[in-house]
Amino acid sequence: MTATSPALPIAVALAIAPLAVVLQSKAMAPIALIALAFSVVAAWRRDHALPWGPSAALLAALALGLWGTVSAAWAIEPARAFTTGLSMVGMVLLAGGSAQALNGSDDATRAHLVLVLAIGLAVGLVAATIDTLTGNAIRAAVRGLREVPVTLAFGLKPAGSVMALLLPLAAALPWPVVPRIGALVVGALVLILLPGDTAKIAAVLGLVAAGAAQLAPRAVPRLIGAALGVTILVMPLLVALIPGLPLERFPQSALHRMLIWDFAAERIAERPILGWGMEASREIPGGRNQPSAAALDRMRITDPAMRRWFGEPHVNILPLHPHNGALQLWLELGAVGAAMAALLAWFLGVAAARAPSPAAATGALTSAAITAMLSFGAWQAWWVAAMLLAAAACAGLPRAGARVRGVQETP
Repeated sequence: MTATSPALPIAVALAIAPLAVVLQSKAMAPIALIALAFSVVAAWRRDHALPWGPSAALLAALALGLWGTVSAAWAIEPARAFTTGLSMVGMVLLAGGSAQALNGSDDATRAHLVLVLAIGLAVGLVAATIDTLTGNAIRAAVRGLREVPVTLAFGLKPAGSVMALLLPLAAALPWPVVPRIGALVVGALVLILLPGDTAKIAAVLGLVAAGAAQLAPRAVPRLIGAALGVTILVMPLLVALIPGLPLERFPQSALHRMLIWDFAAERIAERPILGWGMEASREIPGGRNQPSAAALDRMRITDPAMRRWFGEPHVNILPLHPHNGALQLWLELGAVGAAMAALLAWFLGVAAARAPSPAAATGALTSAAITAMLSFGAWQAWWVAAMLLAAAACAGLPRAGARVRGVQETP
């Protein structure tokens, strides 16, 4: 990998991002976006032309960002909708350009890229483990805190999700099967021991999807893309089934999530076609209120102590976003935006099937989808940047079955 290679900035980002997000999750956005920009610049200096290879997935992502920009015309917060939509378009263009630039990488560069990724992941996982075992001492020291607040532990959840997203990319390591699988399993086990249920699920299912795609590289990625697209389209209908679940067995945190989704579905029904506008979730009418008695009854929450907790001022029925990407798309961008996102999901599945390493790309897509459906806001810059960095990196991974002299000997 030369100093002028478009892959070098991406390799640097993959090397430092896992540790950086352990220390501060918001660092992911500048790390990823600067790397993508430098990758595009390197390609322009090499080829005397900007890298541009329009694909269906790229065009669908751009269309979704532009629709969010247009939604400023009816959004609750028009300025925020406009700027977030434009920033999405810009980030997608950077990622698309970087992916196109990495497409031309030689086999040695591809092998070095995934090796650097593996080293970065190992450093990040070790740092997260030490931080957890020491009561978050590392992250407290970085913040200059003498006493560690209990809430500091929650800050590792975004780091876990980023590393769960990047872990399946290591499936492209040019190693024999046994050590490669061993490295992936160890990474997943560490993530399972760290805080954050979403990251645990994303890590495990991401690797399961990668393994399935290894066996059926053409069919599995397309099936996952199609399943994700259908899930996006029917999510409001799925929420209607929640009262029929055995809610009595659910913990308080899960019941709160169900109440949030129930409230979001109600607001979606009020503006089903166009939605409330991009970034409107934080200002949806009634979102800052506590769950109503009717909502608690609908969810069969009868325990007096739990009902009192749901009545406390800090417990909002919609805290900033629905914690479900599909519902947020419906809520803010309506059926039009949800349809665009469903098409994007399908096109990403097709792109994963055509990637140099379908297993790695499919695993990353699955992990990203799990996290998007269960946790962070759809437009949070650090999370969007992490997904775009992973997408660009997929274009520069070793090709399936490749052997590189000096990197892997024939077993």
